[in-house]
Amino acid sequence: MKKVSVECRNIRMSYGKTEVLKDINITIEPGEFFALLGPSGSGKSTLLRLIAGFNQHQSGQLLVDGQDISHVPPHKRNIGMVFQSYALWPHMTVWDNVAFGLVERRASREDIRQKVTQALETVGLLHLAKRRPNELSGGQQQRVALARTIVIEPQVLLLDEPLSNLDKNLRVQMRQELLSLQRRLGITTIFVTHDQEEAMTTADRMAVMDQGVVQQVGSPSTLYDFPVNRFVADFVGTMNMLPGQVTRREAGQLTLAVDGLGEVDLPTAVDTPEHNALVLSFRPHSVVIQPEGDQIDRRYLWLPGIVERSEFLGEFTRYEVRVGEQKVTADQSHFAGLSIFPPGVGVSVGLEPSQVRLLPQ
Repeated sequence: MKKVSVECRNIRMSYGKTEVLKDINITIEPGEFFALLGPSGSGKSTLLRLIAGFNQHQSGQLLVDGQDISHVPPHKRNIGMVFQSYALWPHMTVWDNVAFGLVERRASREDIRQKVTQALETVGLLHLAKRRPNELSGGQQQRVALARTIVIEPQVLLLDEPLSNLDKNLRVQMRQELLSLQRRLGITTIFVTHDQEEAMTTADRMAVMDQGVVQQVGSPSTLYDFPVNRFVADFVGTMNMLPGQVTRREAGQLTLAVDGLGEVDLPTAVDTPEHNALVLSFRPHSVVIQPEGDQIDRRYLWLPGIVERSEFLGEFTRYEVRVGEQKVTADQSHFAGLSIFPPGVGVSVGLEPSQVRLLPQ
């Protein structure tokens, strides 16, 4: 099957006077596993349904394999969609559910037999072909929904939060199986989720959306390490954010007067914003925490602090440290015999300059 691209060009969509998609520009590469990530109401499911043909935009273009399909009805788009609820016919067997799309297309009996057999073998459910949906587990029902979608050989596969109805352990297993299946089939796949872990562990690239706007597009590691604004920084992972005002700029360095903390000298990068109001941001796992008064490593920027509380989470201990009038979250990897800092103890908090990001407020 030919791998195809999907491109959204300047797409805008409104419900009455309420604009729900605002100037969407995204290019999804042929064969890519692409995630739309964002909170409820961000527009991600609206965009997915628009690609499927269930929603209609007022302006812009939707291209599949370079062809504008903006006004092509859903049943002629050759796009398959797996819904959050799976939407299986309860009175039909697994076989008949999977065959349904081929029957509607008036495929020959032999074609139906071959393609349904192959689809059920692909998802590992051929042995359950005679069962009905209520006789299956949640994970098995999801596989049936996938088989029903891939049996029609769509150019694009759309997944609308397909793991949300599963328990945690099964979600981990199924997302791995989803990715493996997508890699085998090579179908361009667009996956909607509000779960950052699901997006980061499956997607080649992802778009973070908020209030109908694409905030940033990139690989999971790029969005995690180099967020372009506070929303992305806080939504993709956990981020410490200390607001302040720039008091001095020189070549390769600036001084930031952090609210409730004081002046901090920081190196600048090519992408450092020109704004005077900036946020000093850094991930909890990049913070070094050590006893107050210990010899310090001069590679780090050190701040004095007091431990306010700690949580032992097995692989690491998460500390909340008061630094001036600010609170900093620090994650320290746990090893057998490593003691935990008690509340009230003084510590030194170290920031590695290359892991610090300066974001516009």
